[in-house]
Amino acid sequence: MTREKTLKMTGALKREWIKASIAGVIALAALVVGTAFGKITQSSTHAKVIGWSAAFVLLIAGASAVRFLAKGLGQQLARRSNPGAGATLRLVATAVGYLVLLFAMFAVLGVSLQHLLIGAGLAGVILGIAAQQSLSNIFAAIVLLFTRPFVVGDHIRVRSGVLGVLDCEVLGIGLTYVTVQTDDGVLKIPNSAMLASGIGQPRPRTIPSNDPPIEVTRPTNAETN
Repeated sequence: MTREKTLKMTGALKREWIKASIAGVIALAALVVGTAFGKITQSSTHAKVIGWSAAFVLLIAGASAVRFLAKGLGQQLARRSNPGAGATLRLVATAVGYLVLLFAMFAVLGVSLQHLLIGAGLAGVILGIAAQQSLSNIFAAIVLLFTRPFVVGDHIRVRSGVLGVLDCEVLGIGLTYVTVQTDDGVLKIPNSAMLASGIGQPRPRTIPSNDPPIEVTRPTNAETN
């Protein structure tokens, strides 16, 4: 049963890669044709039709490629590590893919990228200051995702100036928090705090024995004689 499930997952993953490749080739062709022969700002109707058609094809094919690629990467990582890490990589890949698609659309439509980059830079600075803590947790999730100091199911010891010394079991790794099981219950620790902490393996606990101690008696001089 496990082998059949593995084969099904492998086949589904291959289909996602094939779909992503086909959609990516179509999107790349639309980008080349749109930037070479299509001009939205020109008065020529022929150039405008090519430009708008290329932009439409690029939008549909590019969005499909990003979706299939992010899904494939998430499934690939989920098979090797854990579902939480796969979901994190899928979200990051989706965001990066749509950002690239947005710039490609502007290139086809003939929008000035210089003014766009200036505005995006200012907006990025403002958003970065406003969401500094959230962004630090997201970047910490990416670092934990690739370095893998622990995986779901590990029993770890966390040493931190904020958390102290904490022995726990990893229940899940998300985009902003790591969920652990402690003696006091379930605890959600920010990814940035986990990244700044020392992670190790706790010492194995010694189980006390219920057997009474064995007394060793030495023979007396009378018994030896």
